[in-house]
Amino acid sequence: MAHASAPLLPKGVLRWARWALALFILIALKSVIHAHGVGEDDRAFIEGASGMAIGPYMYLGAKHMVTGYDHLLFLVGVIFFLYRLKDVGTYVTLFAIGHSTTLLLGVLLDVRANPYIVDAIIGLSVVYKAFDNLDGFRTLFGRAPNPKAAVLIFGFFHGFGLATKLQDLTLSQDGLLPNLISFNIGVELGQFTALGAILIAMNLWRSTSSFRRSAITANAALMCAGFVLVSYQLAGYFTQA
Repeated sequence: MAHASAPLLPKGVLRWARWALALFILIALKSVIHAHGVGEDDRAFIEGASGMAIGPYMYLGAKHMVTGYDHLLFLVGVIFFLYRLKDVGTYVTLFAIGHSTTLLLGVLLDVRANPYIVDAIIGLSVVYKAFDNLDGFRTLFGRAPNPKAAVLIFGFFHGFGLATKLQDLTLSQDGLLPNLISFNIGVELGQFTALGAILIAMNLWRSTSSFRRSAITANAALMCAGFVLVSYQLAGYFTQA
């Protein structure tokens, strides 16, 4: 864990950035149980579409990522202690590869699984990364999982989570592949947009002397959000009709 540098910006701006990130985590904690849902308007469009609809599917993909709190919480955990853009790019690319692969193959090959279980595993991805950031694995077990492999594997589950939702819809086979590819492109555009905002807030926060102390609380909140999602999804699994 690297040492934080001295504040380079006005304290008011730094305080705003820290509270903005904290607010994001709290909103995500409250809203994470709604992640991966397909709204009624979007459902009506998808089920009524026929043929290629590149633009609309890109929009829906971007919308899904920007409002996908489970994705964003996981990304916050992944980049929390990454200070070089090269490292950020590596991990985000691994996540994107995993996410895109299972989204495409899950729908095209009709690979099915219980959506509650898949979303519970997605919640565990948030728990895992927050626990890893707190150095919990090394403390308890003496070693930590390979971080790159973990991000890729959990990326597979994040993509499969959306695939299970799309499988519940009546998708037109006419233009299905280009539409899914467009959706994937939209997801990645939304991811980079959200990631840019998160990185700005994180870099402002890292320039404060309180970052190391607050980092523990922030990752504890991330872990709590993950457990909330896991609990909600397991409750849905055991009470489903």
